[in-house]
Formats: sequence, C-alpha cells, structure tokens
Amino acid sequence: MPTVAVDKQDLFDLLGKNYTSQEFDELCFQFGIELDEDTTEDVKGTDERPQLKIEIGANRYDMLCIEGIAQALNQYLGRVSAPKYKLSPQTPTTTLTIKESTTTIRPYAASAILRNITFTQRSYDSFIALQDKLHTNLCRQRTLVAMGTHDLDTISGPFTYEALNPNDIKFAPLNQTKVMNGHEIIEFYRGDKNLGKYLHIIEDSPVFPVILDSNRNVCSMPPIINSDQSKISVNTKNVFLDVTGTDKTKVEIVINQLVAMFSRYCEKPFEIEPVQIISEHNGQTRVCPNLIERELKVDTNYINSILALDLSEQEICNLLAKMSLNATPASEGKTIDVNIPITRSDILHACDVMEDCAIAYGYDNLVKTYPKTVATTAYPLPINKVADILRNATAQSGWLEVLPLTLCSHDENFKFLNDSDDSMVVTLANPKTTEYQVVRTSLVPGILKTIKENKNHSLPIKVFETGDIVYKVPELERGAKNQRNWCAAFAGKKSGFEYIQGLLTKIMQTMRVDWLEEKEHNNGKRGFWTVGSDEKKMYFPGRGAAIYFRAKDGEDPVKIGHLGVLHPEVLANFEIPFALSVVEINAEVFL
Repeated sequence: MPTVAVDKQDLFDLLGKNYTSQEFDELCFQFGIELDEDTTEDVKGTDERPQLKIEIGANRYDMLCIEGIAQALNQYLGRVSAPKYKLSPQTPTTTLTIKESTTTIRPYAASAILRNITFTQRSYDSFIALQDKLHTNLCRQRTLVAMGTHDLDTISGPFTYEALNPNDIKFAPLNQTKVMNGHEIIEFYRGDKNLGKYLHIIEDSPVFPVILDSNRNVCSMPPIINSDQSKISVNTKNVFLDVTGTDKTKVEIVINQLVAMFSRYCEKPFEIEPVQIISEHNGQTRVCPNLIERELKVDTNYINSILALDLSEQEICNLLAKMSLNATPASEGKTIDVNIPITRSDILHACDVMEDCAIAYGYDNLVKTYPKTVATTAYPLPINKVADILRNATAQSGWLEVLPLTLCSHDENFKFLNDSDDSMVVTLANPKTTEYQVVRTSLVPGILKTIKENKNHSLPIKVFETGDIVYKVPELERGAKNQRNWCAAFAGKKSGFEYIQGLLTKIMQTMRVDWLEEKEHNNGKRGFWTVGSDEKKMYFPGRGAAIYFRAKDGEDPVKIGHLGVLHPEVLANFEIPFALSVVEINAEVFL
C-alpha cells in the first residue's frame, strides 16, 4: 500500500485540532488507514518540519495527498460536508482533438483547466507529489496513464493530441534549453535515474505521442517529459492538465482526482473549466472532466445482515455521509440510493458501501452476535467430496499425491505439450516472471515439472494430482470458470498404455462405473470406454486415446479426458529421460 508523507502541522491545521501521536494513530485506525511514522523526534534541532507518514489503502486514490487525507478525515469527523464540484462555463471554450494516428500507441486522452489558482510552495509540492503517487500506483509506472501540467498562459488552444515521427518532434524538454527531436530526447534521458525507466514504453514505436497547441508548439511528449515552454511554477495562475493513456477508465479516474484535489485552490473553490475532447478515430466528442455522480441502489437488509445491525434507511444514509457518499432513502422498499462522487472510484459494488457503513459506524461498536439461522451441520461441497474419493482411491493404489502450482509458463502449457490452441487460456496481464504467465488448462505440465525435479529418485515414479484448471469463458460474469480434474502419471524404464489404463479402471470401479465393450456402449449402456485418438499431439502416434463416459443409460456420451504414452519430444521439453504415460479426466462428471 502507498505511504504518503504530509506536513504534520499543516494536516492538523486542516483538521482543526492538534492531535497527540496516540490520538491521531487511533483516528487513522478507526478510519481504516495507518500512521506509519511520526518524524517529530527525528527532526528535533533541525530546520526540517515534522512529517506524518500515513499508509493509505491502494484503492483510495483520493487520499494520495494531504488535501485528500484532510478532506476524507474532516468528513468522517463531521466537520465538513462533501465538496460540490461544478463546471464553469458549462459549454467548453477549449478543445483537445485526438488524432487517429494515436490509436497505434496511446489512444485515450482527457483534459481540464484550473483557472485563477493560487499555490503556496507546499501546496505546489503536494500537486507534484500527487502526480508522482498516481504514476507509481494507478498508472502502473506510466504504462497505463501519464499526466502533464502546463502553464496555460504560455500556450494557446485549441490543442491536438497526435502521434508523429520522432524526427518531426522538436522542442526543449523540461528544465533544458536545447531543442531536440524525439530520438535525441530518448538518448538524452537514457541514463536519467528518474525518466530513464519510462523510455521503453515508446522508444521502439515508429511514432511518438505529443500534445500540441494551436501554434504547433509541443506541450508534452507523454509519457516521458513536458516542454520547458509550458512548465508550471508556484506562480502559475492557470493550469492546463493533459492525461493520456492506454486505459480509458483509468484516464478518467486520474483527471477526476487531479481536479477534485486541487480545484480547492482556485479563486472559486471546486470550480473547474471543462475541455471538449474530440476523437477523430471514432467521431465522438465529450466534455471533460465528467463530474456526474455514479448511482448505486443498495438493499438496507443486505447492510444490516452483514453488520448484524438494525439501522434505518436514514441512519445508514447519515453514516455514509461521513464517508463522502451522498445517500437518500429510496421511495420503494428497504433500499437506499447512493450517489458516488468523482473522488470515490473505489466504490464498485454494494459490498463497498457496506464496508464504508461499517467504518462510519465504528468496527469497535459492532456487537458480536450469533448468526441468525437455525443450527446446521457442515458438509463438504460435492466436488470436494468427489475429489477426496479420487485421492483416496489413487493413494490406496500406491501412487503419491503432488501439489504443483496453478500458474505456469505459456510454453509449458502449450508448446512443450505440442499444443497450439491457447484460445481458452487465462493470461496474466503483468506477470513478474515468464514462469508464471498463464493459469493452467491441464494438470499435465505441473506433474511433468514435478517428475523432472525428482528424476533422480528410484523408478518407477507414480504420482497424481486432483486440482483445478481454469478456462476462459467470456459470457460468464467473471470471464472464466474453474474445473476440477484428476491426473496421474507413470514414469519408468518402460511405461506402456496398460499401466495408466489399469489405474483408470481402478478409479472408475471406485466411482461405480463399468468398463464397456464396443457393443455395450453402442447400445446406450451406462459406463466408460476409450477410443484411439491422435487429437492430443503430446502422445506418441497410435499411443493416445480419448476417454468417453455415459452417466445414465440412454444418454449421449461425453468425452471426459485422455490417456496415452507421451511423445519423446514432450519428454525432451521437460528434460525427462525415461518413458512416461499419463491419464487426465474431468472429475466433475461424477457429480
């Protein structure tokens, strides 16, 4: 979670009270944040001002600066009400046009203007620090979103957002006097400890994104650097904000957080001048920022049941007001209408509203109660019961259970098994290593990796696993589904089809499923059988089979798995020097 350092006295002034460290620590705890450090003792005898280092929840982007922390705590304490943000004028007089050329690199942009703003040195530093915190946190080191701030009095609209050949981009970067082109800027900052880590985002692209004013002056080259011409200072009166990125939702969140936190310093507090965004690549226009509050309807019975309370609709609304949520009792039933301000992008579901209600009520004030239900007896989920039966039967046959990781590399899940169909795999968006790129769609890779690491053990090696695999299913709400599988492998100096077929038959006998000859399964009898198949390329040709199962007499059979002797190429990919046979089935067919 991010840690925000704020000036101790400035924060207490904003809160209207000087707290002891213990008192402020307790306030933070009650609100759901944490006082990490108070530097009062560390700076005694120096010119430094004491700071409070406060650990903030990773989803509370509105509290990444002293302004946001003070605003949230003041509302929690009941000292102030939530700010009312408004656009002035309602019809934008400035435009930002997104050219179609940006679709290949950073296609989204947002903008706003803060007029007649008055900075002090510390509020200016906070403005810059908030951008740094957002870049590190929500913006994922500028890969998703990057923001720029400009002195509007040094540039003129209308503005355009374009992607140009690096040789055609010429400007003096921030705090530099020499005019450089795009390639020269990349080389200039390659050794810079602050900006060098962002160069990879665009340096290999044939075009670089730029924000241009009406005179074709470069305002910024996101996500790297702003122009020295438009740099802001503590004396800047009119600030032009530009936000660009590859994620439209996060672009909107960032622009909203910036204007929400610092429009308080405008001549008319919380008044923001909008910019009209014109997207040439899709023909759409919109007014930015969008200050319309999101609406959410929440059942009060849900909140009361989770918190074991009996609050009225109005009491819940009063509690939510302490958490910056404007809620009113709905006209129908036991529900409330919750209006979510632009600062609370973390509110996504009724459970988030319930959590805020609990914080406002006070976790210490919640009374321990027994669940309002009759006495019950716990039973395992049916699929877990089936899995336990499979485990016991396999272990009793002399096989050892293994527990590989659910994540694996893309190559292990596909290429190493001679499989190329990855259409159903769930891929991690930002894997830390190539070893954990996808969620497995088969138990085979994990078992083979286990055998590889234990190949010096005495032979034969007989191992199995009963665990979940995951498939991508876009039509489901969560976009994916788990499936419980059972898999076993026999490795030795020789490993034929009969070893693994024998174990499968034992498992099926345990599940009261009979083996069917061809005539029997053609007559629609309940049972299982195998059919030779070379569909799975991981098996040696002619040594693989598909497993079919009919749950009830007369029903259509379903393919539930596969078995066979692995191809030498697959064994070589996993560095296994001996023969190996495998069986894998979908355990959920026994439910």
